[in-house]
Amino acid sequence: MPFALLRHAPTVWNGEGRLQGLTDTCLSREGEAAARQWRLPPPADRWKRVSSPLQRARRTAELVRPSMPVALDSRLREMSFGIWEGFTVKELRAAGGETFAAAEAAGLDFHPPGGESPRMTMARLSQWSSTLTEPVVAVSHKAAIRALLALATGWNMLGRPPHKLDWTCLHFFVAQGGGRVTIERLNVPLTP
Repeated sequence: MPFALLRHAPTVWNGEGRLQGLTDTCLSREGEAAARQWRLPPPADRWKRVSSPLQRARRTAELVRPSMPVALDSRLREMSFGIWEGFTVKELRAAGGETFAAAEAAGLDFHPPGGESPRMTMARLSQWSSTLTEPVVAVSHKAAIRALLALATGWNMLGRPPHKLDWTCLHFFVAQGGGRVTIERLNVPLTP
C-alpha cells in the first residue's frame, strides 16, 4: 500500500534548534505561510489525509492544498525526548558530557530519560503502516520520519542517513506485509 510522509511546517523551536518531541508547539508565522503555499503533487493530491495529533502537524495537514478533511492518528506523533525537550543538542552536549555522548552513540537505542527510543518509534510506525487499507498522506515529525527511514533501509541511525531528506518535500513509501516498509521516491517537491 503506497503512502506519503510530510514533515510539519516550521515552528519557532525548529528555528532555535530545540527538541520538541511531545511538547505541543504551534507553527511559527513563517511556518503557517509556508504550509499555505504547499500543494501536494499527484497522485498524493487525491489521497486521504492523516496527521499526528500535535498541533504543528495537524495545522500543516489542514493548510496544505488541496484542502481536505484530516483524520488524526497518535501513532504518527513525534518521538518523545522526555526531559530533554526544549533543549538544543548543543546545550545537551555541553551539560551532559560523556553521558549524552554515550546516549547519542546508541543509534536506534538512543533513549532520552523519560522518553522514547528511535527503535520504539520505528515499531509504532511499522504497526501504523501495517494497518493501511488505502493510500494516505501522513503529516508527521522529523524524528518519526527518520525512524521510518531506518525501518525502510536498515539504517542503524549511526552516522549519516543513507538518504538525505529535504524537510520541505514529500516522501513516498510502500507498506509491505508484516510491517515492512520500502522507499518509493524521496524528496518530491511540493508545488508552490
